[in-house]
Amino acid sequence: MSEPAPTTARNTVVAAALDLFAAQGFEATSVEQIAQAAGVSRSTFFRQFGGKDDVVFSDHDVLLSQLRTFLAEADATATTNPWATACAASVEVFRHFAAEPELARRRYAVVRQVPALREREIVTVFQYERLFDEYLRAALPGLDPIDAVAFSAAVTAVHNHVLRRLLRGTDDISESVLTEAYEGLLHRFGVHPDGEDARTDDVVVAVFPRRMPAAEVARRLRDSF
Repeated sequence: MSEPAPTTARNTVVAAALDLFAAQGFEATSVEQIAQAAGVSRSTFFRQFGGKDDVVFSDHDVLLSQLRTFLAEADATATTNPWATACAASVEVFRHFAAEPELARRRYAVVRQVPALREREIVTVFQYERLFDEYLRAALPGLDPIDAVAFSAAVTAVHNHVLRRLLRGTDDISESVLTEAYEGLLHRFGVHPDGEDARTDDVVVAVFPRRMPAAEVARRLRDSF
């Protein structure tokens, strides 16, 4: 059997597998059926994927690798704003799925129907969050770990919310919806997209009891904005 080139084969297998999962269910679909529908051998399937669930999440494996490169290259640029860079990396992920919304919707529908896939999806989301967290801590020495975790979780949550709007509906969602949401997120964290402090013109005068914990002081100051 003549088989397609690796990249083409991978995409063909993903599309064929999602069609079969949707038609007859994830558990009822065998690797042999997927390979036959995609026009590849069983050995080719296992060279590209470890199992059926890897077919569903194969894009994420590639995207995570690409984002590591994206963030590493950005980190090498002295003028880069790490906060905005983390947002920009997330936009790259959205852009990937928005480029083929119907395929993304088919994948989403399959994941929703299989508990094991939903569990893996949770793990995958955490991988993005951890990637942003590690990047921010490395790019901003001295950054409070809580701020790094909070911002990374917020970036991931905003991305997932906007992406699900695309996946659950029939209309395309513009990338600008996500970028505008990130502009608001950066402002709430006190950072302009260009890297300047969003509150450089603000002056805060406050008096607190000497024994008040620093965390409570910080909480009250944040609540004042």
